[in-house]
Amino acid sequence: MRRRLRELGYAVGRFPTGELNALVDVPGVLVGHRTLVEGERLRTGVTAILPHGGNLYTDKVLGGCHIVNGYGKAAGLTQLLELGTVESPLLLTNTLSVGPVWEGGLRHLLDLNRGAARDRDTVNVIVGECFDGWLSDARALAVRAEHALEAIAAATPGEVREGAVGAGTGTTCFGFKAGVGTSSRVVDGHTLGCLVVSNYGARRDLHLLVGPGTELGEGDSEPPAQGGSIMIVMGTDAPLSERQLRRLAARGSFGLGRAGSFASNSSGEYVISFSTAQTVPHRVDRERDELSFMRDDSVTVRNLFEAAGDVVQESVLNSLCSADAMDGRDGNRAEAFPYELLERMGLPQVGEVPRSGQESQKGPLA
Repeated sequence: MRRRLRELGYAVGRFPTGELNALVDVPGVLVGHRTLVEGERLRTGVTAILPHGGNLYTDKVLGGCHIVNGYGKAAGLTQLLELGTVESPLLLTNTLSVGPVWEGGLRHLLDLNRGAARDRDTVNVIVGECFDGWLSDARALAVRAEHALEAIAAATPGEVREGAVGAGTGTTCFGFKAGVGTSSRVVDGHTLGCLVVSNYGARRDLHLLVGPGTELGEGDSEPPAQGGSIMIVMGTDAPLSERQLRRLAARGSFGLGRAGSFASNSSGEYVISFSTAQTVPHRVDRERDELSFMRDDSVTVRNLFEAAGDVVQESVLNSLCSADAMDGRDGNRAEAFPYELLERMGLPQVGEVPRSGQESQKGPLA
């Protein structure tokens, strides 16, 4: 039985976790997966993240995005950057399945909004991807629109499964099996959650995660060293503007760096963030919205920026610690991450950080 990082006695950062230590600790957030494992060549799937369980098209949430390295095939991010709103489930899948998954997200929203048949507005469906072609036959185009719909329908507020599930079914990290990982923090009364699909780094890069002097050598069977990727989604109930959410997303890259990524040439690293604190109606008969946001120079925003790196780092480690070894296409095999490597990383013990529900210490600006 594989275990999460904290079940193994290690922690990240100084802030307490939420109840489940997962993205779904953010009130109202739902997560669902559709996993496809068939025969010897198919190891893929879809993960759906819903900022709330209502109609996201009519009641949008504010969002932002930070692109560390844009070697990817994501959909919907330019409008997210332009308008700062999320109006669809956030869907994650493999690189060659962005099209059908986008269609599934579109069908979901059109079905919810049949009463607006004469509405000529477009719909912005957001899809992120990681390439799982080492373990899965990506060119089989097995993921279809209905799988995206099934992932959305399966979304619940209690989903914390990690490793080889949904969009992380066939992904690897540092040559080991990885996949979905999640984590959360309680920061000054607000919750910050994260979910990643990790898929970067080769065995020869392991020293970037574990530390100098780590010599495991290359495995007999491991993914090619030239590429990889990661999708990072962060949600919070803190009242942040779209500009502040872009800044929060950018801070996630510090956690990614602590988790051993240097954003290699053919690796795509995307961070999407959203806030559930306030919604923006699609169309209303008024000239302005009255929204309230935290000040940039507040202690809470400072602490959220710090916690952003923590949730990303721990989510990546959870993706590695939770995933079992997996056999895939063409005899390829991804071994499970060895727990003994955690001892070399200098992580604090669980007892050295606050437990869930305890008040975090204020930062130096308090």
